[in-house]
Amino acid sequence: MFILLGLLVGLVAAVPLGPINVFVVSQTLKRDFFHGLLAGLTAILLDVTFCFVALAGFFQIKVNLPPYATSALKVVASVIILGLSAKLIRDSKTFSFPREGDKIPSAAPKPILGVLALYLSNPTLYMYWIAVAGTVTGHRLVRYGAWTAVAFSAAVGAGSALWYLSLVRFVSRRQSRIKPETFRRLLFFLGLALVGFAIYTLGTVFI
Repeated sequence: MFILLGLLVGLVAAVPLGPINVFVVSQTLKRDFFHGLLAGLTAILLDVTFCFVALAGFFQIKVNLPPYATSALKVVASVIILGLSAKLIRDSKTFSFPREGDKIPSAAPKPILGVLALYLSNPTLYMYWIAVAGTVTGHRLVRYGAWTAVAFSAAVGAGSALWYLSLVRFVSRRQSRIKPETFRRLLFFLGLALVGFAIYTLGTVFI
C-alpha cells in the first residue's frame, strides 16, 4: 500500500510546472537527450534523498531556523532562476543546429549543477517533504524505521522517474521535427517562464 502511495507522492512532487521542469526541458532542447536525462536524474536523486531524510527525522532542524532564513533562501532562489532565465534568453538569439563536421561538446556538469542550485535554494520543496513525512507517519501510512523509509523513498524516486524520463523522452523525440526558428522561440519563452517564477518567488518574500 505505502509503495503505491510513494509512487503518487513522487509524481505529485515532479509533475507541477516549475523551474526544475523548465530547466529539464531547456537542457533537452538546447543540448540533447543525455543532458536532459542528467538534469532529470539529478532531480530524482534529490527527491529520494530529501524524502528519506525527512522520514528519518533528521530534517526537523529546518523548523527551528529563524524566520528570515526562508526569506533569504527565496531571494537566493530568485537570483539563481533569473540567472538561468538570462542564459536561456541569450541562447535564444544565437541558437543554431550543429553543422556536419562541427565538434560536438562532451557531456557537461551544467545540467546537474543547475538542478542542484534550483532545488537546494527552494524552501517550498523542504516544506513539501516535511509535510509528506508528517502526513504519512501521522496517519500511520508509513511507520518510522530505516527499511520502511528506504522503501518509501525508493517508491517516491520511481514516481519521480516516471515523470522526468517521460518528459525528456517526449521532448527529445520531437526535437528533430522542430525548425531552428521554433527552437529559438521555445528557448525565449522558457526564459520568460523562468523570469515569471523568479518574480513570483521574490514576491512571496513580501507577502
